[in-house]
Amino acid sequence: MSEILINNIKKLVPLTAEDERQLADVCKYKTIKKKDFFLQEGEVQRSIAFVAEGCLRSYSIDENGFEHILQFAPPGWWMGDMRSMLEQTPASLNIDAVDESEVVLIAVKDLEKLYDTIPTLDRFFRILSERSLAAQQHRVIDALSLSAKERYNNFCRQYPSLITCLPQKYVASYIGITPEFLSKMLKQPVKK
Repeated sequence: MSEILINNIKKLVPLTAEDERQLADVCKYKTIKKKDFFLQEGEVQRSIAFVAEGCLRSYSIDENGFEHILQFAPPGWWMGDMRSMLEQTPASLNIDAVDESEVVLIAVKDLEKLYDTIPTLDRFFRILSERSLAAQQHRVIDALSLSAKERYNNFCRQYPSLITCLPQKYVASYIGITPEFLSKMLKQPVKK
């Protein structure tokens, strides 16, 4: 089993050796090549993904063909279209690999069983869900009230390991500006 997965869970809740064994029994491993999809809009998400290596991104595409990135998932992060996963309905998001990525998959049906046999896992995912909701609310407030420069600075704080390796067009999409505006903004001298 991926040590990074176990360590990720143990940061928030304890796991016994038996818990780890049960978890290992349901985990599947998958390599997703750069630009390949984990999930495409319209598909039903059947598993939640934990990123062990690489990076995933989730995004929607509007009627004009513009991508709107909602989240990046570097190593140690979880990724999914929550509505599709919870309701087993067609996804509204696309999820693909920014870089070649190694992910650990847990099927929704297996996750439901694990909640019963490993109550701390239920608590772990509740904590993740609460943190995710709080982060999304904060992001909406930032999008409504902060300047592009402030949103960029927040992005750098949230994803410090990604800022130097992501294409600027991805960063621009995430903070809600055009790549041209981002390039122009980053060329401006820093005010003291």
